[in-house]
Amino acid sequence: MNRNYIIVFIIALSLSINGFAQVRKYSNSFLDIGVGARALGMSNSYITSVNDVTAGYWNPAGLLGLGSQYQGALMHYENFGGLTKYDYGAYAMRLDSSSVFGVSLIRSGVDNIPNTTELIDANGNIDYNRITYFSAVDFAFIASYAKTMKIPGLRVGANVKVIRRKIGDFAGAWGFGLDAGAQYDYKKWKFAVMARDVTTTFNAWTYNLSDEMKAVFNATGNVIPENSLEITLPKILMGSARKFDFTPKISLLAEVDFDAIFGGKENVMIQSNAVNIDPHFGLEASYMNLIFLRAGLGNYYTYLNAAGASVQKIQPNIGVGVKIKAVTIDYALADVGSQVVQYSNVFSIKVDINKKRKL
Repeated sequence: MNRNYIIVFIIALSLSINGFAQVRKYSNSFLDIGVGARALGMSNSYITSVNDVTAGYWNPAGLLGLGSQYQGALMHYENFGGLTKYDYGAYAMRLDSSSVFGVSLIRSGVDNIPNTTELIDANGNIDYNRITYFSAVDFAFIASYAKTMKIPGLRVGANVKVIRRKIGDFAGAWGFGLDAGAQYDYKKWKFAVMARDVTTTFNAWTYNLSDEMKAVFNATGNVIPENSLEITLPKILMGSARKFDFTPKISLLAEVDFDAIFGGKENVMIQSNAVNIDPHFGLEASYMNLIFLRAGLGNYYTYLNAAGASVQKIQPNIGVGVKIKAVTIDYALADVGSQVVQYSNVFSIKVDINKKRKL
C-alpha cells in the first residue's frame, strides 16, 4: 500500500516547503506556460508584437493595441490525455485614447485525484468506500493597466497578480506579485521588455493534515510539510519584432525573444550560475489580415541519449488562425514547456466588442 500512498500525494510532496522563506526554482510554473493559441503557435515569442487582450499576460503595454472599445478572449487545452486542464479568460476595455485596463483569470489543475490514506480502517481491513477525491488546482487573477507615454512610440504597463494554489483540503497558498512591461516602436522595428515578478512573488503556504495523513507520511519516510513562505525570483524577457509587407495583402511578422532567468543554472541554451538566457523565435504569415499561418522554435534543452552522449534539442510549434468580422479563432499544436515532447491541441477565441477605428 505504500506505493499507492506515494502516488496519491506526489503533488503535495513536490510542493512541500521546509524552512521559512525559500526560493523555489519552479514556483508558480503554471504561469510560465503561456496563453492564447496565437502566441503558443509562435513558441511564446510574443511580448513585442502582442496587441490585444492577451497582453495582460504577455506584456501589459500591448493592451494599447486594442482595435475596439472592449475585447474578450478564452482558451482551453488539456495535456497528458486529459489529466491536466488549463483554462484562461480575459477582458480589456479602453479607458481613453491613452490608457487601457484589463483583467485575466487562469486556472490550471488536476481533478478527481483519489485519496487512499484512509483506505484501511482501524481493524486493518481494506474499505474502498473510504476513498475520497480531491483536486490540485492553481488560480491566478491578473489586473493590468497600460498607458501611452509622451515619448513617441513608447508604451508602458503593469500587472498586479493574486495567486491561489490549493491541494484539496490538505494544503493551500495565497500569493501576490507585480509585473512591469514596455514596448517601443522605432521606424519599422518594435522592441519590448517584460519584468515578471519584478519585486519577487511570494506564496504563503498553510497545511491541514489529519493525524491519519501524518501517520502515512511518517510510514513512507516523507517529511511532514510545515507552514512556510515560497518565493519566485524575477525574470526579464526582452524581444524585437518586425513586420514585412510583401504585397498589400501578404505580410510576415517575425519576432525573437530572449528570456533572462536567475537563480542558478537552468537547462537552456546559455547557462551560468548568475543568469541563463533562453531564446525563442516565431513567425506569422498573414493574408489580408484574415488568415494566419504561424510557426516557432523554442524550449531548447540538452539531454543524455541511450549511449550517454549529450544531445541538444529545440522544439517547433505551429498554428493557424482565421478572423471573421469581430471574431478571431486560433489553433496551435504546441509543446507547453515540459522538457519532454508533449504536444497539445490548443484553441482560443477572441471577440471585439463595440468595434471602432483605432485611436
